[in-house]
Amino acid sequence: MRAQAKPPEVSARRRTQAERTALSDKRMFEAAIQLIIERGTERTTLKEIGELAGYSRGLAHSRFGSKEGFLNKLFVRFDGRWKQHLTSYVGGKTGVEAVLAALDALRDFLTAEANYMRAMYILWYESLGHDSRIRSKLADHHRVYREDAARWVRGGIEAGEIDPVINPEQFSVQFNAFIFGIIYQWLVNADALDLPAIFNDYEANIKRLLSKRE
Repeated sequence: MRAQAKPPEVSARRRTQAERTALSDKRMFEAAIQLIIERGTERTTLKEIGELAGYSRGLAHSRFGSKEGFLNKLFVRFDGRWKQHLTSYVGGKTGVEAVLAALDALRDFLTAEANYMRAMYILWYESLGHDSRIRSKLADHHRVYREDAARWVRGGIEAGEIDPVINPEQFSVQFNAFIFGIIYQWLVNADALDLPAIFNDYEANIKRLLSKRE
């Protein structure tokens, strides 16, 4: 006896307004990333973002008010994603372990979120030519990054793991210089960099630099 065919599934429930808004935002942010990578922020318009995402020309404008408002939201979205990723690696670590975990987080983020990273750094670098909320936020984020690295080193010194001759604040500047310098070179020509080898070598140097001398 033939098995009775299953009745067609009940159609999926209709999305709520909040869900539809979240979905359209996600699609517009993804469209913006594609356009920014292709042509930069100056030549990317809200109209094109809405159209590429599959919506009306005016949706992005009506939702975010202006191009600057949209880019600020994109900044916040990326920042949240990066912080969540970094926290999953660093957590409550401190000292050398925290520094190495942060490097691992960056290396893996460059692979897992390559387009997001590329678009955001294009946005950030292009914001340096004029005063903007994004430039102000970026300066604040750099301060936080330096404070994080300095805190990790101080924690390692207090735990007797890191050589006390290391200046936490100066190390934090140099550490972030490596991070942003690598990202810049990766943006210019990713194929020229052997990222695994670069990170492995730098991690070995970090261990030698920070390790407490006997």
